[in-house]
Amino acid sequence: MTTRKRLTLIVYGPALLVDDSRPVAIVNGLEKALPSLRLEWEVGEGGRLIALPRRDEWLLASIEDGGFPLICNGDESYPVTVNGRDRSELFSPGGQAQFEVHAKLPLDAPVIAAAAALLEAVAEGARAFWGHASPYGYGSEVAKQFRRSPDGPDLSPRGLPMLNLPQKSPRPETPYFLGWLNYWSAAAAEVIGFPDPARDAELLSRARRTPSGGWIVQLTETPLDYDNPLHVEALKRTYERFPEIGGREGP
Repeated sequence: MTTRKRLTLIVYGPALLVDDSRPVAIVNGLEKALPSLRLEWEVGEGGRLIALPRRDEWLLASIEDGGFPLICNGDESYPVTVNGRDRSELFSPGGQAQFEVHAKLPLDAPVIAAAAALLEAVAEGARAFWGHASPYGYGSEVAKQFRRSPDGPDLSPRGLPMLNLPQKSPRPETPYFLGWLNYWSAAAAEVIGFPDPARDAELLSRARRTPSGGWIVQLTETPLDYDNPLHVEALKRTYERFPEIGGREGP
């Protein structure tokens, strides 16, 4: 696969069941959100590509261990991938296993323009509690925010608040952290108290409602860049506005 900047989408939803239709909804939703996209190849052992002429049927039959296999668009010069996996109850809020969906796309102008629709497609298709879309590299920054001991620092190296590990949260609807684009289900929005028209005018100017009653909320105009002081300040303001995110406060 060629090296280029990537957009990562991850959503967290209820555990996947046998014969669950959500993988089909997710993949079809991605293709609808980015009409040039066709996800019709399985990524086999050693990266070998296997054509999927009856993909939707294959997806339903391939649900195993709480997830579905990695599929892609078959274009090594412009790789798009998606897969689902089980998130163990040991690492999930409330001690309940979750369905975790990962999609990766090139971070170029067409994907940036469609990013909100892509995240909505994955999140709504998965019936997710919450999710995000962020440029590749966000994970190393968020990892520095997770509190791993009671006597740890109060702030991350970027001056962002420390967050509780997901397994410390009693509620699956509580987002673990903030991304560039954030999907908050109706239940997640209720938990964190969004929206408040008097306090959230700026966020609402970059937000849209989803068919299920959730929200897509864009944090910054351009993809989140931790080396941009204005973006870090936007993160700080939003974390301050929603102390429930990361399990810092709340029910």
